[in-house]
Amino acid sequence: MDDEFNVTYITFGGHVEVDKYRYVYFVIMFIVYVLIICSNSTIVYLIWVHKNLHEPMYIFIAALLLISVLSTAIYPKLLIDFLSEKQIISYSACLFQFHVFYSLGGSEFLLLAVMAYDRYVSICKPLKYPTIMTKTTVSIFLVLAWVLPACQIAVPAGLSANTKLCNFILKGVFCNNTVYKLQCVISKARFIRDMIILVNVALVPVLFILFTYTRIFLITYQNGREVRKKAAQTCLPHLIVLVNLSCLCVYDVIIVGLEPVFPEIVHLIMTLQIVLYHPLFNPIMYGVKMKEISKHLKRLFCQAKMK
Repeated sequence: MDDEFNVTYITFGGHVEVDKYRYVYFVIMFIVYVLIICSNSTIVYLIWVHKNLHEPMYIFIAALLLISVLSTAIYPKLLIDFLSEKQIISYSACLFQFHVFYSLGGSEFLLLAVMAYDRYVSICKPLKYPTIMTKTTVSIFLVLAWVLPACQIAVPAGLSANTKLCNFILKGVFCNNTVYKLQCVISKARFIRDMIILVNVALVPVLFILFTYTRIFLITYQNGREVRKKAAQTCLPHLIVLVNLSCLCVYDVIIVGLEPVFPEIVHLIMTLQIVLYHPLFNPIMYGVKMKEISKHLKRLFCQAKMK
């Protein structure tokens, strides 16, 4: 629907009894919003202030947790919608939300791939580690991890801006791949192009990570028990985060097709899992499983209790 300024607006149709439970939704989402920002920011802060954490692995972890903070960019709109009479968004803002959501997801996959390479060099080529993982190399990896997905996701987002819409009600509460259901026609060429982008930003990094960790485990298996233990301690958190992220990625694709199958409330809960669960999972995983980070967290909380 277009107003006098020729702006197309989309209505979020995924809310369930928002008039009745608006304050319940708002309080729950606001608490989660604060928890995500505080938990991720705390670990980023610890990595920033402690010199013994100024290593490539921890810098990549900080970048990963920063993505979790930035992924909450959709939360203010969600919170506003819960308190609003109408849950609407301009189509251009919806596409921007789509772009940010999937760009950050792609960046997370690439960062996990970089972290896998970092662990491979550290464990399998320890003597060459200082010359390979230099500050310049780390900076290049970080820039590429942020820029490449953003540039690739900009293609479908930009082309969608000029696509004719036949539906103005989005069956969700934020703009993910359900945006495609608004469009009248999705050509075979566009479908193939989007599949190529998905392979580039998700599947290729996952395959690289699996190959790299397989190499690590094969090499460490031939060495002593202590080497295997050290490899497991540093690699396991990254693998768990990868499995979690990959499951959510598949889940995000499948949930669109399952939308007619489940009741509205079940579909709403399933949709919110994508933006609730993972940003809280990462800081817990790295805060508990990474020994050095866990040590600084305990000191921080002990100091807070003493005050």
